[in-house]
Amino acid sequence: MTDRTVRRGVPTSLALYDETARDAAAAVISQYSTSFGLACRLLGARPRPHVRSIYALVRVADEIVDGPAEAAGLSPTEAEAVLDELEIETLRAIDRGFSANLVVHAFALTARECGIGADLVRPFFASMRTDLSTYDHDDASHDAYVYGSAEVVGLMCLQVFVNAGSKHPTAPADVLVDGARRLGAAFQDVNFLRDLDHDEAALGRDYLGVSTGATTRAAVLDRIDGDLAAAASVIPLLPADCRRAVTAAHDLFAALSERLRRSDDGSMRVRVPDAVKARIAVRAMLGGSPRGARA
Repeated sequence: MTDRTVRRGVPTSLALYDETARDAAAAVISQYSTSFGLACRLLGARPRPHVRSIYALVRVADEIVDGPAEAAGLSPTEAEAVLDELEIETLRAIDRGFSANLVVHAFALTARECGIGADLVRPFFASMRTDLSTYDHDDASHDAYVYGSAEVVGLMCLQVFVNAGSKHPTAPADVLVDGARRLGAAFQDVNFLRDLDHDEAALGRDYLGVSTGATTRAAVLDRIDGDLAAAASVIPLLPADCRRAVTAAHDLFAALSERLRRSDDGSMRVRVPDAVKARIAVRAMLGGSPRGARA
């Protein structure tokens, strides 16, 4: 018995299902993130579909806790149940190699090929679950949240960068692990600062402690810039078909950090103009070093 079947006279196969799942993941990026989509297009053909699949699952989970589920009428308890179901299905799909959920199926394909396991999946869902019950974070809970919501996503992408196309996934070097974690942390803290007023007013969340006076914008930005600098020194060690995309993403968030330092009005979401994004992408595409990288 093969994986090939016929329904209504139309040949179908597991390969077609896999391709359809990856297309579904790509559609999520195109709808939700122009910046991430831009960086993803700079990836080589080897890692690109895998990174899209990671982002798609992350986005769907985020939507369960950040508004659409509530808008559909789900209570926090019901949203948590949906999130739990998604986590269970994700882990099952990694184990068995199939899911009826196309986004989960695409992620599982990537996880199985690139060595992404429960040690990264579970912390991510734990952080997403936190958004349904924790509204004020101290340093410890902030760090735990950022690890699960952002650093492990960077580590998932690193597994792709190192292992996509390989028959036997291997563990990335420690220096790459540290760089991936710090870049993910910088991305998350930038987004926290950008969304400070919205998170507080619309979601009732305080991730950083800026609103309560536990820390300052300047201190958070100093931490962000330190993480960006550390990541910049590691990006040149990545495989060649990944460096341009990661450089573009790094430099985009470095530009956001600069603009956040110049902005005192937290009510306006800081953004990088399209023309600047284009220059960042072109510079990365031409092989420019990440901003702040040591020569």
